[in-house]
Amino acid sequence: MTFDELEELHYITPLENMELILTRGILSHSLAEKLHHTSVAKQEVQEKRKKVVVPSGRPLHKYANLYFHARNPMMFQIKSRHPDMHREICTVRISKTILNGAGVVIADRNASSGYVRWAAAPDGLKLIDKELVFSRYWNHPDPIEKDRHTSIKCAEVLVPDKVPRDFIVGAYVSCEESKIRLYDIIKEIKPDFPITLNPDLFFQ
Repeated sequence: MTFDELEELHYITPLENMELILTRGILSHSLAEKLHHTSVAKQEVQEKRKKVVVPSGRPLHKYANLYFHARNPMMFQIKSRHPDMHREICTVRISKTILNGAGVVIADRNASSGYVRWAAAPDGLKLIDKELVFSRYWNHPDPIEKDRHTSIKCAEVLVPDKVPRDFIVGAYVSCEESKIRLYDIIKEIKPDFPITLNPDLFFQ
């Protein structure tokens, strides 16, 4: 994948976190756990990620993690836990220029995978299999291929400590109800914040 082929990056979060995000940016797990917020991540997954150290020497939890495409296994798991959960979350849109930041790392699949490859951004984009990462589905008859594709769909961009709010360019929501609620949450902070309906991103 090339920089020109990439449109934007994504971050999945509960609507109620958006006031914090638009005030302080998207924080790493280590920074966010010190503040009141709501997480959609499974605890067992976070315990696994807690043990991962990126080749730079920094723990994975000291990075804010972004996806290339939010219509991925993580989003599907959220939907599977509760069919109406899509109303409670949004996908934050992040400018791809964050890839030019100091210390930003690209993981070619889920960063806690045993087979992950790492590279500094933006050159690390060459590790990204665009066809697999942006494919609509990841089901395969072969369970090994299915596991591989599932992990690749969750390729990540890792930003040290936080994604500054200046890189946040908008958000996608699944329905009009979520759009109204999100606007009510952030209207005092950023009333002109772009909120776009995109139900397909949420498997709706």
